[in-house]
Amino acid sequence: FQTYILDGGFDGWKAAGRPVTAEPTKIAPSVFHADFDSGRVASLADMRRIVDTRASQIADARGPGRFTGTEPEPRAGIRSGHMPGARNLPYSALSENGELLSKDRLRKAIEEAGIDLSKPVVTSCGSGITAAVVTLALETLGHTNNWLYDGSWTEWGGLSDTPVVTGPVVIGKE
Repeated sequence: FQTYILDGGFDGWKAAGRPVTAEPTKIAPSVFHADFDSGRVASLADMRRIVDTRASQIADARGPGRFTGTEPEPRAGIRSGHMPGARNLPYSALSENGELLSKDRLRKAIEEAGIDLSKPVVTSCGSGITAAVVTLALETLGHTNNWLYDGSWTEWGGLSDTPVVTGPVVIGKE
């Protein structure tokens, strides 16, 4: 099987003049087997090491308010702020009208967030979902030395023994 991402979603498909139907579609039954690559997922232990050693960059896909701690987390009991060393790269800044930005614009957004594309990156968000958009952007640029922290802020911010930083990041002033 080959899998694809529908860049632009259904609206983009229709806008491109692609065929659509309201009729039921008959698809032959088949079996899809997905292989889990544990090397592409960061654990809490990995994140503790990364925060301590800065062995990888952390790209946080949440919005600026949640990242800086000026907006409350939507889940009760979760502290506000971000992991030490993290950079804010909101997933919403990587697409426009449902389509991923051009490679040049992706590269610019990532670099402006303080992410060095020559180094490893771990993506994070609130619960491990929107971090995948940042991962997609990195992969689109050919950056394959990345993985996703699926516990994300819900796990990190929900623990009492993990360090949390509030306020904006001033690149080069950490």
